[in-house]
Amino acid sequence: MTGLDTNILVRFFVQDDVNQSKRTDALMQSLSRVNTAFVSLVVLAEFAWVMRTHYGTSKLQFIDYIRQLINSPEIVLENEAALQQGLDRFMESNADFADCVIERVCSLVGCSKTVTFDAKAAKSAGMVLV
Repeated sequence: MTGLDTNILVRFFVQDDVNQSKRTDALMQSLSRVNTAFVSLVVLAEFAWVMRTHYGTSKLQFIDYIRQLINSPEIVLENEAALQQGLDRFMESNADFADCVIERVCSLVGCSKTVTFDAKAAKSAGMVLV
């Protein structure tokens, strides 16, 4: 298994650097059910921030990128249950992707609540204001 950093995902989906995109494409094409790649939740949170902030990716396009990763048998995603639940909440709200995933991770490990000072996360991602 090979771990992927955020910039690999960015190059793969955006294709904005010819040299790096070519190398990323070759890497992704070399993956299989036996030779998988791992993507952590931290990478996905960074990916959301980079795509939305620096590339102006729409919410729907970002959701499509995440679904492509979820549906790729050669990609192993950290805590896929929390990721899927967080993505579902993200789709239905105006919360940030990372906040939705954070709340779901906490819930799935048994937290009775996830506290925050972020009013938007409390309102839209299911967290509770301190």
